[in-house]
Amino acid sequence: MSKVQRTGVIRDYDMHSASVRIGYGFIFLCCCLMVVLAVFPLIWVVLAGFKDLKEFVSSTSLFPQSFSLEPFITTWNQLGIAKNYLNSLLFVAGSVVCALIFNGLLGYGIGILKPKGHKMVKRLVMLSLLMPTTISIVPLFMNIQNLGLGNSFTPLWLSYGANAMYVVLFVQFFESLPSSIIEAGRIDGASQLQTFFRIVLPLSKPICAVIAIFAVNAAWSDFLLPYLVLRGGNLQTVMVRLFVFSTEQTVNADTMMRSVVFSMIPPIILFFIFQKQLTENAVSVGIKG
Repeated sequence: MSKVQRTGVIRDYDMHSASVRIGYGFIFLCCCLMVVLAVFPLIWVVLAGFKDLKEFVSSTSLFPQSFSLEPFITTWNQLGIAKNYLNSLLFVAGSVVCALIFNGLLGYGIGILKPKGHKMVKRLVMLSLLMPTTISIVPLFMNIQNLGLGNSFTPLWLSYGANAMYVVLFVQFFESLPSSIIEAGRIDGASQLQTFFRIVLPLSKPICAVIAIFAVNAAWSDFLLPYLVLRGGNLQTVMVRLFVFSTEQTVNADTMMRSVVFSMIPPIILFFIFQKQLTENAVSVGIKG
């Protein structure tokens, strides 16, 4: 079997140089260090969850004395977090759908349809990126209460359907699509919505996957707005439940560690499933033929 040749920045024949090998080794060590710095906190939290309070306070060892799952089961039952997992799942699913449909439609209008005034709309979208999201919390919450949408997922879903960053990503991708494909759909009699849902959106699977991952991560870890909207009802998400749980009673540090582990599991699983979509070339993968 022939040896696979490197085709990146550093190729096989470059490795004959001592300076290249030293530089390659230095870059490799830096990458390993960054991986350790990124992964170590996650590993520490998981391993700390296996310790009881006495061991957590007194022990300096990274590894626990035993790897019993009983403490996690006890914390799970104490939190009653199964219902909150379901609430978070509904919240995340609706947020992803709204993030793809509404932001995609606006990106379709700016990037492909380009009606009169689309440049001004694009500038306004870009301008909104300069504004901190926290300044909109008060008026947004007041509008939600005035419309009677408190204790409901609807305003949370719609808030993810108006994300400037997602619009910019859609616009950049749509502008790279071949205009011939769009024109072919119009010649065949497809309406603008049919063109979007049957032609543009299927060709946009890579960017949709990336935005879906961003939306899942943002919705799952979102706390402030869900806390304001859902804190008084039975629709609390995992993040809201963890905060409420920590304020309702005295919670030991080891119990909170195990609670944090429960909140980390879904995003980590989704990352390993969809990590390929984060690195693929959107145009080369989404457009074939």
